[in-house]
Parts: sequence; structure tokens; C-alpha cells
Amino acid sequence: MSELEQLLEAVAAAEGAGEEAVLATVVKVEGSAYRRPGARMLINTLGQTAGTVSGGCLETEVARTAWWLTERGPALRSYSTAEDAEDGDAAVRFGLGCNGTVHLLFERITSTACQLLLASARDLVAPQGGAMATVVGPAHSGLLGQRSLLDGAGRTAGSLPASLQAPLQSLLLQARDAPRASLHQFEQSGGQVLEVLLEPLRPARRLVIFGGGHDAQPLVSMARLQGLHVTLIDSRAHFARAARFPDAHAVLQGDLQQPDALLPLLDDAAVVIMTHSLQQDACWLDLAVRSAASYIGQLGPRERTERLLAGVQRPLPAQLHYPVGLDLGGDTPQSVALAVLAEITAVAHQRQGGKLQQRRTAIHDPVPIERHARVVSPSLSEKY
Repeated sequence: MSELEQLLEAVAAAEGAGEEAVLATVVKVEGSAYRRPGARMLINTLGQTAGTVSGGCLETEVARTAWWLTERGPALRSYSTAEDAEDGDAAVRFGLGCNGTVHLLFERITSTACQLLLASARDLVAPQGGAMATVVGPAHSGLLGQRSLLDGAGRTAGSLPASLQAPLQSLLLQARDAPRASLHQFEQSGGQVLEVLLEPLRPARRLVIFGGGHDAQPLVSMARLQGLHVTLIDSRAHFARAARFPDAHAVLQGDLQQPDALLPLLDDAAVVIMTHSLQQDACWLDLAVRSAASYIGQLGPRERTERLLAGVQRPLPAQLHYPVGLDLGGDTPQSVALAVLAEITAVAHQRQGGKLQQRRTAIHDPVPIERHARVVSPSLSEKY
């Protein structure tokens, strides 16, 4: 389950109980910060939270102030993690020495724009995904928190005025396929700059595991903790049992005589093959190589995998990794699972999986900020 899907579950639970809640969203980051734009946290009337907007440093303060900040509608607030001695009059200061500023948008889930987000996101978290544009500044623009959403079919809906919908259409299409959120600044008449956060909305990444042995069990459990949607497949009935893998979303018995029936399941999924059976591995590896999987990992020694690949079509896809996993040195099932998930995560984020202490640039790639030429300012009739 993706972070957005978990948040939607928390919203649904609050609505089902007839409770209000406040949604806090990271909309901009300057300097060092634990979470990136698009991270969200839900706060109920008791101050209980779901999700995170930092590494635990800001959550208590955010929960404490969320309700009074939104008494008159959506609100923006900044939190500085710079040292106390630094100038931070424009932000709440925490003196953590991280030298960053996190900007949060606060909204009651009863607001029209927030309801649009929540209702649309339920539909957008589909295989094709979507994108969302949210006005995140300035606070006095009259448009704070207003949104435009793009679904998988390219249709848009939202509460933004028509003068902004047009320039956002092409940007939303780009955002749908982008690896991360981006910030866009639109020049308005009178010198005002409107800031809009564009986010891709995607379902949870999928992991398909071929092999139901004991070493697959920690991989399933740990993948579920990472928010992946997990499907386990084995041709052996005594391994392909849901009771063995309670954390899997689906457990299937695969047919070695008709492997192509599973081909659509592998589209854009991470695939790990670990059956410990030459016959099964050969079948599922051939299937994976012919699929549109985003990652393919084969367990076992390099020489064994190369024998399995002897009869596989060439050229081999770049997404094939063998032996599967990062070189962490462990040999327990749990250590193997950690190494496999670490490599899948690194590949998904286009990283090498090396030590952070050897990284010479920032831990997180900066959120791109694009400036756009002046667009027609929305009239008062458009705003409200």
C-alpha cells in the first residue's frame, strides 16, 4: 500500500467515525529536510496522526497547532531547523542544526478543495496513475490549496480558474510521468508570483516473487512494510498457500505449462525469482525477461543464472540483476531480504546503493523550480 493509499484509509476511517481532521502537506523545502514535497500527515481532533512530514522533529508541533491554524481556511506555515542563532523570524525555529526550512500547507478535510483531492485521489491511484497541481503560495492569493487533477485518461478536473487550467494542462501530463514532485512559479499581473506544486500520483509499486520457500517469507513481510503491493507465485501447491504468506496481497499457484498467462502481472513490476528449482527458475526467468518488468532479480550464484539464461532470448534487458541484491554480506533469510529490497529501492530511485558518506552531493535531489511567463490573473469571479 502506497503512502497516499494509507492516508486515504485514515481519512476514510475519520469520515466513517464522523470526525473532522486536518491534512498537513509538505509543499516546499529549502536546504536539508527529511521528507520531500508531497509528504502528508493527517491530524484528528485528539491530535492523533497518520503519516509523517519530517523525521519526527516537527510532528508534535504540527499536530498541536493544526486546528487553530485552519480556523479561517487553508494556511501556510514554515518550520526552520537551522541553529537558534540564525535569523528565522519568518519560521517556527527548532534549532536542530540541520539548516533547512520546511513549508507546510494545512487544510481541513471538510474544505471543498481538500475533498476534491481525497475523492479524486481514490480514483487516481490506479495502474496508469495521474497528477495533481496545488496552489501553495502566496497565502494571500485567494487560491491557496486550490487544485487541478489529471487522471490516467488525460482528463482534468479541479477548482482552479480557467486562466490557470490551460497552462497547467501540459505540465500535468509531464508530471504524471515524472520521478518526483516539482514546483512551478507563475508570474501574475502586479508582480505577484503564484507557486504551484505538481505531483505524480501513483499506486504502490508492485513486487512479484516467484518462489514460496522459507526465505521468501521475510521478503514478503519486509516488502509489505515498505509499502509494496506483493504477489507471490509458486507452481507447487504446498508452497503456494496464503497461510504461509499472510502479508502478501495475493498468493497464486503458477502453471509451468502456461506461464504467459502471468505476463500482464509483471508489467512495470519488480520481479524476484527464488524458487530454488531449476525447472521453475528457468520458466519464470524466461517469462520475466520477455516481460515489461521494471526490475528483474534472480537469486543464486552467477554461474547458475548464466546456465539458466543459455536458452533465453537476447539481448538481455538492462533491468536484469544477478545475483540479486546489494552486497551486504549477510546470509540469513532476513539479510537476503534486506539486500534484495535495498537493491530494488536503489534501482527505483536511480541510485547505485552505495554509502551515503561517499556521496558528494545532497542526499535528496533538489525539487526543481520552474518559472513561467505571465499568465492572465484570475478574476474575483473565478476565484470564488
